[in-house]
Amino acid sequence: MAAIDPVAYGRSRNYTDGAVTRISPYLSRGVLSTSRVLRLLLKRGYQPAAMLTLIRELAWRDYWQQVWNAKRSAIDTDLRRPQQGACRSGLPKALADGTTGIEAIDQGVKALYATGYVHNHVRMYIAALACHSGGCHWSEPARWFHYHLLDCDWASNALSWQWVAGTNSSKIYIANQENVNRYAHTQQRGTYLDFSYEELLQQPRPAVLEQTLRPELRTPLVNTPPPAIDPALPTLIYTFYNLDPEWKSGIRANRILLLDTDLFDRYPVCGRSIDFVLGLATSIEGLQVFCGTFGELARHLHESAVFFRQHPTNSHFRGVEEPREWLFPVQGYYPSFFSYWKQCERFLYKL
Repeated sequence: MAAIDPVAYGRSRNYTDGAVTRISPYLSRGVLSTSRVLRLLLKRGYQPAAMLTLIRELAWRDYWQQVWNAKRSAIDTDLRRPQQGACRSGLPKALADGTTGIEAIDQGVKALYATGYVHNHVRMYIAALACHSGGCHWSEPARWFHYHLLDCDWASNALSWQWVAGTNSSKIYIANQENVNRYAHTQQRGTYLDFSYEELLQQPRPAVLEQTLRPELRTPLVNTPPPAIDPALPTLIYTFYNLDPEWKSGIRANRILLLDTDLFDRYPVCGRSIDFVLGLATSIEGLQVFCGTFGELARHLHESAVFFRQHPTNSHFRGVEEPREWLFPVQGYYPSFFSYWKQCERFLYKL
């Protein structure tokens, strides 16, 4: 957080060497909230107008969460309209292999596998290549991408892919070679993306993207012993989406990190993400790790009062559900980010 320059971010975030924040894994895991990020930047003396781009990007993250809250499992399928031009399922093998021939995309895929990080603009290029140039339905490529991302958040990932695919937006997103060269600082010419946008949509599927595959995605979890529970103390349930070390930090409690096997069966993640979560867990004193379902955990809790934070993946939990922190007090479903942001702006000017 101390390294973030929101003014520089606003000027250069679209470029692959821009002043990006790299805080998304901590937002996704609930270590930071969007609200806390904004409060810390205001405390450092930045005025809202000077960091408007960053505030808007934080609002995008909250917006996706609000859509997930409202639509739940519906975000796993085409949300508002069918994907036009999607004639097959699976993932182009060349994309999975990082051999598409588009340098910025191939570099992005290699970075995805090596670090779990891909610049946001390159994420859009990857999605556009799979959905439009490759003619694949967004759902399986999105799951492959989510699996390898360190900041894997199903709402942000799936709904961003749907935004590119045009299933949750008024139009599709495409990028030609000129756009890729500009923001990724490459100098390619003569590729299958090197057309005007009008021409690009009329091109046949490139031969390099013909072959598809369906990656096998499994979450590597280990067996854990039953947690030691003091029934006289409350039990705080931490999850893959809530690892806030400041949550109720001043009270004595049983603290359990539930790695929900039902969640990971539905939305698998790679070993890097699990290792990242286990590393974050060490900053919460006394936190015990339990792999299993909430029902399995509940059998060990006896009469302990249970507390957890609101999240769409926690709707089956039983206990006291506590609210999450939001950037602005704007909740509910809005069909577009623009309509959501218009409501947020009323509060922005009061900061």
